[in-house]
Amino acid sequence: MPHRVRGEVKMGEISRITQVTHTKFLNFFELDTVTKSGRHGKYFLASRAKETEDLELIRGCTRADGVAMYVICGEKKDHVLLIRQFRWPIGGYVYEFPAGLVEEGENYREAAVREVYEETGLVLTPLDVDPMYERPYYMTDGLTDEACAIVYGYAEGDIRNQHLEDSEEIEVVMADKEEVKRILKEERVAGNCALHMMHFLSDGDPFRFLRLQE
Repeated sequence: MPHRVRGEVKMGEISRITQVTHTKFLNFFELDTVTKSGRHGKYFLASRAKETEDLELIRGCTRADGVAMYVICGEKKDHVLLIRQFRWPIGGYVYEFPAGLVEEGENYREAAVREVYEETGLVLTPLDVDPMYERPYYMTDGLTDEACAIVYGYAEGDIRNQHLEDSEEIEVVMADKEEVKRILKEERVAGNCALHMMHFLSDGDPFRFLRLQE
């Protein structure tokens, strides 16, 4: 299966795909590759795909495996909604946006509303934005074909997290600008969350960048 860049120069090909694991949420695949100079090698890929035919390099289209939410909250709409969550791969806590996987038969906006409620108890009202801001983008494409959409909106209600699974260790954080600055300087932060926290620090409307196309 040759790989090309926008139909131009051939860069390499995959001669075989071997599925190494068969688990519910994440699987490992071994690729036999041939470089443009003809050198054979191995490449390893983590994916949300349950079977080989569901890999993006087979199906050829990007879908939202997961969704993250950039949410403004508080009586004056001057706080950003974050979670502080324990993550096994780093052996500690990291600041993130509320996020989760899109379930079968669910679109990512429905997933966004569900995940915000499950993780925080708040009710999310998504904004209507240009689709280019919400469409799924790759997370770490050197390691995985996972793509994540981002939904933007406001949330209100009382913070509760009684819907968390046993494996989830989550603290809900409503951060103002001073706390966001501290977190960016001192704490572990997920990449897509950090970039949007920087938008939150700008003067005026924290969603101003979404309206630049209007």
